[in-house]
Amino acid sequence: MNEKKKICCTFENVKEVAVMSVAVGIIASAVYFFLIPSQTSISSVSALAIILAHYVSLPVSSVTMILNVVLLVIGFLTCGKEFGAKTVYTSILLPLYLAVFEKIFPDFQSLTESTELDVLCYILVVSIGLGILFNMNASSGGLDIVAKMMNKYLHIELGKAMSISGMCVALSSALIYDKKAVVLSILGTYFNGIVLDHFIFGQNVKRRVCIITKYEQEVREFILHELHSGATFYEAIGAYNMEKYREIITIVDKNEYQKLMNYIIHKDPEAFVTVYTVADMRYRPKVRSF
Repeated sequence: MNEKKKICCTFENVKEVAVMSVAVGIIASAVYFFLIPSQTSISSVSALAIILAHYVSLPVSSVTMILNVVLLVIGFLTCGKEFGAKTVYTSILLPLYLAVFEKIFPDFQSLTESTELDVLCYILVVSIGLGILFNMNASSGGLDIVAKMMNKYLHIELGKAMSISGMCVALSSALIYDKKAVVLSILGTYFNGIVLDHFIFGQNVKRRVCIITKYEQEVREFILHELHSGATFYEAIGAYNMEKYREIITIVDKNEYQKLMNYIIHKDPEAFVTVYTVADMRYRPKVRSF
């Protein structure tokens, strides 16, 4: 039995490393094939490396490696071991991918021959890779470490810290690029955050549905046995006639929401329904005291 558990655990670890490697490969492809040719600087250590590479006689991959290693060391010294093996792995793998691309595709030019399209393609492709990493509780290192340090020592919210550090990198493009590139870098950083939020949180968004209906028992049965979800009853009192009602509250995903609404419309078109978006749910079990 223990042997089976070890084999399953090993398989899961190998699978996780493989998926992380693919995700980092997607990110590196976005940087090399779209970000570098676009001559913009969009919220990443790789973008900062592109700028610094203009001042030192090193390729972008080498500068990225140096920056990531320095940030990892600073992160371990200031924030402890919370970054973990995943961040170390991805931080080192990213510049290795870039080095391979530099060897296979030297002096690569734009695929789209349009700065605006390169920026758009970069945002879409890099968000896919980052979304995969974040949903695996991993990160690509770099600015994530800077944001965590800002969060710890300056008490800035993590999301705002990411935006601030990203905008600083975008503004630094003024050192080597023209005004158009600076504006595209700033806009690209902003829209990259929006798209990334969709990939990270959009897949996990659920809906909190509150229902008042005269067919409450039938709706309850549908939620429990057809949707295989849970529900809670709350007592409510109408302000107009002071009548008591029972409100059914359930949390469902996108597909379950569609099924539930179709059922309610068919069963009770006069039902009163309110819907809220839920981005995160946490369950805290009771701790027994002895």
